[in-house]
Amino acid sequence: MILQKLLKLSRNKKRAIIVLVDLLLLPIALWISFSLRLDELYEPVGNIRYLFLAAPLVAIPVFVKFGLYRAIIRYIGFRAMWAVVKAVSLYTLLWGIIILLSAVPGVPRSVLLINWLVTALLIGGTRAVARWLLAGSFNFSLNDPQKKKVAIYGAGSSGMQIATALAGSADFHPIAFIDDQKGLQKNYIQGLRVYSPTQIGLLIEGHALTEIILAMPATSRSRRSQIISMLEPYALHIRTLPGMDDLASGKVVVEDVREVGVRDLLGRDSVAPNIKLLNANVAGKAVLVTGAGGSIGSELCRQIIKIKPQSLVLYENSEHAIYAIEKELIELVKRLYPEATDLLNSIIPILASVTNQNRLEAVCKAFGVQTVYHAAAYKHVPMVEKNPLEAVNNNILGTYKAANAAINANVETFVLISTDKAVRPTNTMGATKRFAEMILQGLSRRSEVNTRFTMVRFGNVLGSSGSVVPLFREQIKNGGPVTVTDPRITRYFMTIPEAAQLVIQAGAMGQGGDVFVLDMGEPVKIIDMARRMIHLSGFQLRDEHNPDGDIEIQYLGLRPGEKLYEELLIGDNVKPTQHDLIMTADEDRLTWEKVEYYLKEFTEAVANDDVESSRLLLVKAVNGFHPQCDVADLVFGQNQKVADEYL
Repeated sequence: MILQKLLKLSRNKKRAIIVLVDLLLLPIALWISFSLRLDELYEPVGNIRYLFLAAPLVAIPVFVKFGLYRAIIRYIGFRAMWAVVKAVSLYTLLWGIIILLSAVPGVPRSVLLINWLVTALLIGGTRAVARWLLAGSFNFSLNDPQKKKVAIYGAGSSGMQIATALAGSADFHPIAFIDDQKGLQKNYIQGLRVYSPTQIGLLIEGHALTEIILAMPATSRSRRSQIISMLEPYALHIRTLPGMDDLASGKVVVEDVREVGVRDLLGRDSVAPNIKLLNANVAGKAVLVTGAGGSIGSELCRQIIKIKPQSLVLYENSEHAIYAIEKELIELVKRLYPEATDLLNSIIPILASVTNQNRLEAVCKAFGVQTVYHAAAYKHVPMVEKNPLEAVNNNILGTYKAANAAINANVETFVLISTDKAVRPTNTMGATKRFAEMILQGLSRRSEVNTRFTMVRFGNVLGSSGSVVPLFREQIKNGGPVTVTDPRITRYFMTIPEAAQLVIQAGAMGQGGDVFVLDMGEPVKIIDMARRMIHLSGFQLRDEHNPDGDIEIQYLGLRPGEKLYEELLIGDNVKPTQHDLIMTADEDRLTWEKVEYYLKEFTEAVANDDVESSRLLLVKAVNGFHPQCDVADLVFGQNQKVADEYL
């Protein structure tokens, strides 16, 4: 088609075509103006012909000055039309001055006003028609199975912007708005009718609706969750715009549309951070993050760099991870603080392991580190269960060495990132993290230690490595099945940015040996999450009640060391803090003598590759640790000969 060929032309060629069209329209507008004023088909005579030739020479530079040839016709809007009006007005004024100075007879003064009106209509009208044709050229083939029929939930400014963006999309065809406000229903906005939420079934049957985009960035997460729950029974793919924080530019484009995430399903509204607590250990200070390339560590780095520390040391043993987070932080600083070159130079990547105490201590002394966030740990439960000695070496001995390095370097605050799996653990990961907590609790009791040790315990974070959310999404994308370990399993969830902010704030409240617990909200059944994600991806669940459905759920059984229910507190002695989402717990501790004894035994077990001894030590040291299965079975399965030789 001609329109499609025009769209494929280079930007300069398109601009040249628009200039040529304007060159033709300007004399035509004058001819129409004279004809209307004189009430006859006017024919220029004498020196008036030169005025006709002068019109484009005056107008085109004015149009260039007002940016009429920089606007993209397909996305032209009110501002561009207002620029047309202003440009035509200035052109008319200049052309009128030329008439007065030249004193050419036979030009009625009223022609100036008529010419202003006709020129504005022609110049602006051609652009409006071109915009309509070019935007609509994608939608001629409405029955194309490749085009997704979309309804926009929310007829506000964001909804209108996304409707405009979708009109030029090759993948989506907007067919309607949906809005709760009765005053908007049955009206038309940008040519799309506004329907009530109760009419979604009608849109599915009558218009083959397949997707809904939630265009309500300013709506609370709890309200968004209610709307998603209402839409869940329909086999529709639900997408959403991010919150207003992510749409700060005020302009909505197709790329802003994302999949509905678990944060939308949870309906949990975040609490604004306490700026004083957020800044206390970070602003203007030298900060070090271990495990800086991991899920939590990297988000801590993002939050910390926004608070403008004196320096941020990225301590990580994965070359790829530290490269990725350093690059991301540099881009983040350039975007947020383009003038802060000193902040760029304050990002210091250190490739090393926390098990190397001398290296960590030297780094802390060299950069005058004042605050350490210790996020380095092995956290994947089944993987750690199969490699228990590495967990003991990294999670226990690594924490002890990191703490000693902090003490020797006179670090002011040391914050350990812990886990809900440390509470009455059934797996090696949880047990090693609980003993890591007890190391810091023991150190905090020593009078010669000036470093403040604090622990922050929380549950699962959305989007972390090993999270079920990306796994479910990938399984749904591949047509299923979606795999769940057990229909009864529940988990606490929190977004990574929220968890990182709360960790920073909790660390600022610690006095020494404190265990802080984050309020994770209500636990979520994983099976319910799987069902909702299937429905909200536009598919039907296949089960005994609906054998013709699209995707089924399969149960795999609990993985090694996995619990049905997670807990955040060992006892009931919990107190509120100055932050609504942070609690402090007073829990049993080992004496430092016992901690030292176990550390010596763990060190010997690691040195001797003694897996069985390390497991027995964990059972003795960590009260409530009840391992689910034998080490040999976990690591070697049925290969007893290899197990005997190894152990």
